[in-house]
Amino acid sequence: MFDYTARPDLLKDRVILVTGAGRGIGAAAAKTFAAHGATVLLLGKTESNLSKVYDEIEAAGHPQAAVIPFNLETALPHQYDELAAMIENEFGKIDGLLHNASIIGPRTPVEQLSGENFMRVMQVNVNAMFMLTSTLLPLLKLSSDASVVFTSSSVGRKGRAYWGAYGVSKFATEGFMQTLADELENVAPVRTNSINPGATRTDMRAQAYPGENPDNNPVPADIMPVYLYLMGPDSTGVSGQAFDAQ
Repeated sequence: MFDYTARPDLLKDRVILVTGAGRGIGAAAAKTFAAHGATVLLLGKTESNLSKVYDEIEAAGHPQAAVIPFNLETALPHQYDELAAMIENEFGKIDGLLHNASIIGPRTPVEQLSGENFMRVMQVNVNAMFMLTSTLLPLLKLSSDASVVFTSSSVGRKGRAYWGAYGVSKFATEGFMQTLADELENVAPVRTNSINPGATRTDMRAQAYPGENPDNNPVPADIMPVYLYLMGPDSTGVSGQAFDAQ
């Protein structure tokens, strides 16, 4: 595991948006950020899942979260603009953005991968990530110390057979993260880094590896140290880097 211990008030007064916050790693990150003092904006497509995470944060006595139902697969450019305007109106700025939402798509040889399936994965994992980042960048620049964290994968760092669309989308994620880091260096107080969560006990992992015993993998809460490190001020000045959670 990534070796880092966060102080309890690490994220005090920070506003952090988490995509795919309704379950899995996104839900764990949202609750962990809230537990360290952040106001968390829970973005995802299933409102009931987001509400459950909201209620857990509320019950724990952490800063009140916000539920933002938003479908990254179907959202149009003007909806991103409306989202940014709403966030600016309510919160004034954003200090952190965790791109966690992804879909895996079919695991199949490229030859058998339909264009429709390929484009669907790219829409959620790449296009939506770009739209959200570019639209929210002005709000991130209003922070004195902002962090954008991208979720990568080992198959986004070295190509692997049958990971087609998902693998390509994660290579794109790494490339976008590096491009942004280079653009923002010495220009804005915004750093960008990626995390490869590794094998974690999530629904997506079970979908990708149906034959695997999930009990052998850590739960999402166990891999949070690197997420806290990158979202908090201790990682100020660290940008353009690829991290492993495990």
